Amino acid sequence: MKKLQLKKLGLAAVLLAALRREISLAMRQKGEVLTPLMFFVVIASLFPLGVGPESALLLRMAPGVLWVSALLAAMLSLQRLFAMDYADGSLEQMVLSATPLGLLVAAKALAHFLLSGLPLVLMAPVLGLQFGLEGRALGILMLTLLLGTPTLSLIGSIGAALTLGVRGAGVLLSLLILPLYIPVLIFGAGAVEADAAGLGIGGHLSLLAALLVLSIFFAPLATTTALRISLE
Repeated sequence: MKKLQLKKLGLAAVLLAALRREISLAMRQKGEVLTPLMFFVVIASLFPLGVGPESALLLRMAPGVLWVSALLAAMLSLQRLFAMDYADGSLEQMVLSATPLGLLVAAKALAHFLLSGLPLVLMAPVLGLQFGLEGRALGILMLTLLLGTPTLSLIGSIGAALTLGVRGAGVLLSLLILPLYIPVLIFGAGAVEADAAGLGIGGHLSLLAALLVLSIFFAPLATTTALRISLE
């Protein structure tokens, strides 16, 4: 029992160390970290200007527009998830090291969520005010994004690994992962719309949570397999 606890503590320490490394490397290029957030703000802000001031129409559009904007913004930095480590040879060392590769992949996905997904969650209520969303709807929007954006990062890591070193990887990455993002988009935006219609949102939130749990279990395994294939 004590050996098992020590092993768990050791894995947790490795995960935290890998997470700190990813965040410190990302903060050296602050422009790339801020790009998804600025993209999210610009895209979500353009819709009210283009559609006009009709409040009923903006309210109907708000969940879908904000969720699509967040989804596209989260995709911007996916291509760089493994690119730097692949370019300098660090990725091959990770594959050959004694540390489980799935743990390092999980740390990268978590860092991507903290740097790209979490800022979108925090900014969403401010942008939601442009569409006339009120307190309850804004809270539900934040909750759905908090459940959905980690799933986007985990699924995106699979696509980033599959397209590693491929010419035109950005377009190919989008084609691979966008179909997998559709359920997250449907349930995330659907929860806000269901609440506005006076319906229950428990089913939408449960499905988002289920997708997150499945992604936590299976995405690192699929990503490690894809990385080994890409490096062969």
